[in-house]
Parts: sequence; structure tokens; C-alpha cells
Amino acid sequence: MIPRRALPALLLPAPALADDAFPSRPITLLVGFAPGGGTDILARLLAARLADDFAQPVAVENRTGGGGTIAALATARARPDGHTATLGTVSNMVQVPLAMRAPPFDPARDVTPIALVAAVPMVVTVPANSPARDLASFIALAKARPGGLNFASNGVGTSQHLAAELFMQATGTRMVHVPYRGSGQVVMDLAQGVVDVNFDTLSSVLPGIRQGMLRGLAVTTARRAAALPEVPTVMESGVPGYDLDVWYMLYGPAGLAEPAFRRWSDAAARALSAPALQARLRESGFDPAIGSPDEAASLVRTEIARYGEAIRRAGIQLD
Repeated sequence: MIPRRALPALLLPAPALADDAFPSRPITLLVGFAPGGGTDILARLLAARLADDFAQPVAVENRTGGGGTIAALATARARPDGHTATLGTVSNMVQVPLAMRAPPFDPARDVTPIALVAAVPMVVTVPANSPARDLASFIALAKARPGGLNFASNGVGTSQHLAAELFMQATGTRMVHVPYRGSGQVVMDLAQGVVDVNFDTLSSVLPGIRQGMLRGLAVTTARRAAALPEVPTVMESGVPGYDLDVWYMLYGPAGLAEPAFRRWSDAAARALSAPALQARLRESGFDPAIGSPDEAASLVRTEIARYGEAIRRAGIQLD
């Protein structure tokens, strides 16, 4: 069969010719979680900068479900011309598909890592009126009521779920999992005491902590978060070896055209180098990341190996 690009120009429909140049029309940036969560916040901050650089609208579209894999699958199936991308996380691009018995896409082959955008610690967070004043008292409460407390997540196999499972393994506690479609509703329900605890990104829970609706007990990384310097780490609170964060990465479909790949990578680097955007990201609890496409791809490979083993140890599996 003659390759499509080898056909005489007059035989090709006009839209196909236009797509050879990127960007030639508005761009869709998919988000796998509901509005109001950390991924959505970051996507909208980044989209405004990218739209200026591309001189094309960049529309953020929330496609929830499947622990964020609906958006990932839509990206994997998109035409690889650069006009559809996703802002993915370690959760929906690595952890959830690894936990599935029959994943809808292969995180190593079906998508193209473009650029690491940011990272953020998670925070062990409870309602402001919780009797737990620190992590030690929360662990004592959970041990006194095995199976009597519940924790929220963005879905089975997500970063929030995995963080809680690893916490229970490390502390000998047992809680009930309540999955949601995104962090926005989780934060509201947590503040109202519908759920007892949440392991979620700093960017998602920081407004509620600042407003006094939530209480941060500990951050999940090895170092304290600059936005919450008074909140100790999980390890400082007596749980050795507990170190987890969430990263955010731009992805395109597998086989992303080289000109579009370079254009995306360069635009992301310019956006993330802008002091104004860096300041906005840090105010929202994110740590901006500026790295090469090779570094992004290397991180994905490392995390697939790391979390594949962790998920097997935790016995997490999605049917």
C-alpha cells in the first residue's frame, strides 16, 4: 500500500494537509480527573501559557472514570499529530493500569512522554474537628477501631489509594476504602466528615487547610513541604521508609510526529521557565519541574518498575 504521505497532494483532503503542520487548529488537553483537583488546577494554569505559545486555543477537557485511564486511553487512540495531549500523573499513567487485570492501554508503549511538568507531595489530611491532632494519635485511633475508619481516593489503584494501602501496611492499621472520581468532591466530603482521612496532593488540600476546614497531619515525602513547613513528614512521625510523591507529565499518543513532539517539548519548557507561572505553581503547592524529554521517558520507565512491584506486594488488582 502506498504510504499516505507519498500520495500526490491533490489527492489528499484539505484537513489532512493542514494537520501536517502543528499547530493548525485548537488543541485539546485531556485531564483524567474531575474539576477542582490538583491535576485540573495545574492543567488550567499551564494551558493558558501554552495557548499563548502555540497561538491556538488549548481547551482543558475533563474525562473522568477508570481511575483516570479514560483520558489516557483517549490520548493513546488520538491521531498522533499533536492536537490531542493529556496532563497525566503517576497515578493514571502508571499505577492504575499496572493494577488492572486487563489495562486499556500499555503505559510503556501506547503513549509518548513529552515533558515532566511538576511534582507535589501528598498530605495525610483529616477534618478540622477530627480527634487526631497528629499522625501518632491518628494511628492510635485507627488501631483502636480496626476497619472503623474510612479513607478516600480518586479511584482504585490511584496514588491516593496506593499511599493509604502502603500506610496501612507500614502501621498495622486497617481502614475502609471509599473511591471517588476526583479530589474536588473528596475535599468537600472530608471537610464535612463524610470520610475520615485522605492521602491527597498538597495542591488539592492546601486551600482547605489554609481555610481551617482540614488538618494536615503529615506530608508523605522525605522532606517537609515549603507551603506547610509546620507539618512533619510521615517518617518524622514514626513511620520509617515512607516516601511518596505525585508527578505530573504531558503525554501524547504513541508515534507522535517528531515536529509536534519538539514543538510541545519546547513550549512546555518555555512555559515552565516563566517566573510568573513558577510563582503561581508554588503558591498552589506544586514544585515546577523543567527537564528533557529523555529524562521524562526515563522517569516513566523507573516508575513502572517501582510501582509494579509495590502493587504486587499490596495485592491491589482491578477487574
